[in-house]
Amino acid sequence: MNLAVEPDHALAASLFAQLVAQSHDGVGITRDTYGDGENAAHALLRATAEQYGLETRRDAASNLYLTLPGADRGAPAVMTGSHLDSVPRGGNFDGAAGVVAGLAILAAWRRAGVVPARDVTVMAIRAEESAWFPLSYIGSKAAFGLLDGTATALRRADTGRTLADHMRAAGGDPEAVAAGIPALRAAQIDCFVELHIEQGPVLDESDDVLGVVTGICGSRRYRHATIRGQYAHSGATPRTHRRDAVVAAAALVTALQRAWVAMEAAGHELTVTVGQCTTDAAQADFSKVSGRVDFSIDVRSRSVATLEAMDAAIQTIRAEIAQTCRVEIDLGPMTASAAGVMDPALRAILTAAAEAAGVPARSMPSGAGHDAALFAAQGVPAAMLFVRNAHGSHNPDESMRLDEFAQATRVLASALGARAGVSLSTAMLNSCQSV
Repeated sequence: MNLAVEPDHALAASLFAQLVAQSHDGVGITRDTYGDGENAAHALLRATAEQYGLETRRDAASNLYLTLPGADRGAPAVMTGSHLDSVPRGGNFDGAAGVVAGLAILAAWRRAGVVPARDVTVMAIRAEESAWFPLSYIGSKAAFGLLDGTATALRRADTGRTLADHMRAAGGDPEAVAAGIPALRAAQIDCFVELHIEQGPVLDESDDVLGVVTGICGSRRYRHATIRGQYAHSGATPRTHRRDAVVAAAALVTALQRAWVAMEAAGHELTVTVGQCTTDAAQADFSKVSGRVDFSIDVRSRSVATLEAMDAAIQTIRAEIAQTCRVEIDLGPMTASAAGVMDPALRAILTAAAEAAGVPARSMPSGAGHDAALFAAQGVPAAMLFVRNAHGSHNPDESMRLDEFAQATRVLASALGARAGVSLSTAMLNSCQSV
């Protein structure tokens, strides 16, 4: 449904500015998961929503829900939102754009006297970034009752404190989370639509402003892999007597790249990344053969079969290089996230809304993981709308233009209104003021 109520763009700009002011770390943006940065962002969004007369509540994991009540409070709710945490020294828009967009829409609707047919809720999700705890989608998993005591016992990378400790300090109830008590049930949700900056270069290098996401990649990750060889004198140890961990690491990375190329040639769509590869600073030296390398592997694809095939290749490569280089390769525990297929009906609504608004948009996959995938995995119709963004993401140089964010927010408002049965009287339309 085409609405005549403009989202509150001035409010959105103000919120982005306040988020920068309270979470800039001197280099980039740090809103640490279940820490001061994320907590402050949640407090800001909650206080703002209450100023506009929206209902607010938190669940046991301290996820935040901002709701414009509908005429039928028992009907499945229309939901939007994203996360408010960031990676260390990241950017201001990753995640936050989706929450700010939803609040800008509901604030304007509330001011205009809009009463949707069903509740419309913005969810500010905790702990989406796995940089802090070695687990994806902590907040949304907790909301659906999918975490247990093993998860809440995980320790944060920088503090060493458990997720339960951090969750409790943020006002949550980790015991209820570990007991699997859900705050959300799929049957109570009409749909979930997540607005997010694009984190790659596709839109920025095209004439398209928006991307309507077709599917979200799942992952297989080895976060704490190790190669153990033998330290030795660089001048006194012949090649034939070496167990060089660096040589093994180089061979492994090269073999992974070749396997990736071969899988693409066979028609698979995936990415393979060795994001960390370090020697032990306490023992490595320019005059030593290295005895240890720590590394990580991150594989992503929308296809479970592709993920499984690449994982099988990783195991083969590990065994071959361990034998050839006479080293031990321990991949450590594997973590994984599920792929998500976006709902065709919601994709059609977003595409039609973009066309009606005259905003260039394209269909495209998401290589990065997002909470929308978790909603989809629970049987909730889910969709994602990407906004063009320069310089990628997970870095201080994220550069989403606010005028393009405004275009995306209008498209999101149209989609949410269509699902929520939003209508306005003529008197209300005449009284609405665009900001």
